[in-house]
Amino acid sequence: MAWSPEVYDQFKEERSAPFFDLLKLVESKTGLSVIDLGCGTGELTSRLLDYLEDSKVLGIDSSEEMLQKAAHFVTNRLHFEKRSIEEQLHLGDMYDLIISNAAIQWCNNHKELFPRMIKKIKPGGQLAVQIPSNHEYIVHQLLRKIAGTEPYKTAYHSWEREYTVLNIEDYARILFENKGEEITVYEKVFPHVLENAEAVYTWASGTAMIPYIENLGDELKEQFKNDYKQQLQNTFPESPVFYPFKRTFISAKF
Repeated sequence: MAWSPEVYDQFKEERSAPFFDLLKLVESKTGLSVIDLGCGTGELTSRLLDYLEDSKVLGIDSSEEMLQKAAHFVTNRLHFEKRSIEEQLHLGDMYDLIISNAAIQWCNNHKELFPRMIKKIKPGGQLAVQIPSNHEYIVHQLLRKIAGTEPYKTAYHSWEREYTVLNIEDYARILFENKGEEITVYEKVFPHVLENAEAVYTWASGTAMIPYIENLGDELKEQFKNDYKQQLQNTFPESPVFYPFKRTFISAKF
């Protein structure tokens, strides 16, 4: 997908907050081999260097645009490579810590994905993942609603956005069935306050809306954006807008 780091970073503070909650679940050790699956701009990945002293960190991402920003954070302990999460899990590399912040939601079939991640963890290592889980919120419902109307429905040729995020108890069971210890799984609401419906649109345009736009021809992209803006205006006429954003946190040792 074509990501825009500039749009994504317009809500840097709001998007960063869950990472620091995730970091609290990570046991601070020295000399670890670490991989960040879906590192984005690399700014948050770089924060691992202070928390995990003398550790080597690899950040991988499939977005060339994001990795161009990440290059700024390269050190002798931190580097980045262009690769999808699925491609990375096909490699033979093992890590002491696998961490992923707001990226796994783009991967399919979590019931198979998580065991594959766990197999890449060295004995005594840890998995720590944060996943947005607000896919049933009205902001996402409106995207699905518009996509199901014409002319978009025909233009998508039966394509539908697949939401793969599971319930928290499902993740806990996967960790248990794969011999996880010190299992922690919980959901947290982040109470974002956005200026107005336009700000909600900007937020969604940096993430949730991307696959809907990419799967349309150029002649329909702007029309879809305008329809979505109008739906958000109708839904959020007030200012400011309270946006309760749910996220799932997952951690275990193996």
